[in-house]
Amino acid sequence: MQNLHKIKQDMCEIGRRIYNRQFAAANDGNITVRVSDNEVLCTPTLQCKGFLKPDDIALIDMTGKQLAGRKKRSSEALLHLEIYRQRDDIKSVVHCHPPHATAFAIAREPIPQCILPEVEVFLGDVPITKYETPGGQNFADTIIPYVDRTNVIILANHGTVSYGETVEQAYWWTEILDSYCRMLLLAKQLGNVSFLSGEKSQELLDLKDAWGYKDPRNTPDYENCDICANDIFRESWAETGVQRRAFPAPPPLKSTGGADAVDGVDEQALVKLITDEVIRQLQSA
Repeated sequence: MQNLHKIKQDMCEIGRRIYNRQFAAANDGNITVRVSDNEVLCTPTLQCKGFLKPDDIALIDMTGKQLAGRKKRSSEALLHLEIYRQRDDIKSVVHCHPPHATAFAIAREPIPQCILPEVEVFLGDVPITKYETPGGQNFADTIIPYVDRTNVIILANHGTVSYGETVEQAYWWTEILDSYCRMLLLAKQLGNVSFLSGEKSQELLDLKDAWGYKDPRNTPDYENCDICANDIFRESWAETGVQRRAFPAPPPLKSTGGADAVDGVDEQALVKLITDEVIRQLQSA
């Protein structure tokens, strides 16, 4: 039998971490934990997450109806519930507004890949949703195209949502993402972002697979993708307004030779790079 009081204490602790890391100003953010097939613990609305007490946590059902609690549940609970409906393995969801990751949400700039080993292993490709007004089911539905292929999503012009088997794990993905986004912005100020090679990036994906972390880039569905070029979610960019503006595409991957190689460069990757740049120039004209 689950110790609900202990789970509520854990939610309060994550709330303090979110607030202390400046991932949620004032009463921003919300945290949930699924405790049964039809019951979810949910943080209250209009309360700072840095000062939560176990008694503040509400209990709701999978429709969003409040079952218990002296304070009203978060107005964005539907987002969490949709993730639980889409992913049976998920037990906790964390939504907040980490400033560096949210900067990418505002700019609608895709998160570059094949740069930092830890990010390749723990996050992989991170999608950005289309924008919808927060709170309603339309907002919750924006995660559906991506939720089964990642554990962290950037919400356009809003923030992030991450999810996992525990509330701490759900929070981890957000902390890793925001730290990475901060590093990217700092490196950009220095004037250069260096990419890992395709070979070294594949080594990280193989390591990730050995550790039990699944990545779409290492499955048959994406066996021909350029693992460093945001291939997993790029088909959604036109609808969501995502476009490379601040960070360039990675350089073409080196090939071992053969019909698709020209002077050591993967011809298919080169064509893709040139096409992306032409589209970018046309859109910005």
